[in-house]
Amino acid sequence: MRGLTAALVALFALVGLAGKAFALDPENTIYLDLKDGRVVIELLPEIAPEHVNRIKELSREGFYDGLLFHRVLPGFMAQTGDPTATGMGGSFKDDLRAEFTNKESFTRGAVGMARSSSPNSANSQFFIVFDDASFLDGQYTLFGRVVEGMDYVDNITPGEPPSNPDKIVKMQVAADANQ
Repeated sequence: MRGLTAALVALFALVGLAGKAFALDPENTIYLDLKDGRVVIELLPEIAPEHVNRIKELSREGFYDGLLFHRVLPGFMAQTGDPTATGMGGSFKDDLRAEFTNKESFTRGAVGMARSSSPNSANSQFFIVFDDASFLDGQYTLFGRVVEGMDYVDNITPGEPPSNPDKIVKMQVAADANQ
């Protein structure tokens, strides 16, 4: 009996150490493939349901595939999602109303929606923060968190715009992915 108990304790410890990836809901997980590897983003529909729906909808349409990271500021964030790569473009869908929260904070790996000066202008552009950016709390919609591959985000070429920008190789909802 002690052997079985020890084995169960070891199994639970191993699963706990394996990280959140095992517990992720594939319907609320994004695979963001970059030149260096895959970034896994856990979506947060409980705090930003409309933004999560938009990201999934655009991902399923292939909208993000091939788009450039047009604004990458070391120590702050990497931004993409603009088909014009100018920071002024978006999808042809309506803008979204802000879904601010006090349940999550813009810490390393947080994924938020970019917008213009109007809080209700998010459309398709999003950013991933490199370090603490809690000063964005209550001003931008946070809709996800990087749970794997943040080292690949750290490798995105910096610049505003970068002279040789990185791009999204492929972005997909995990539930739709072949691998």
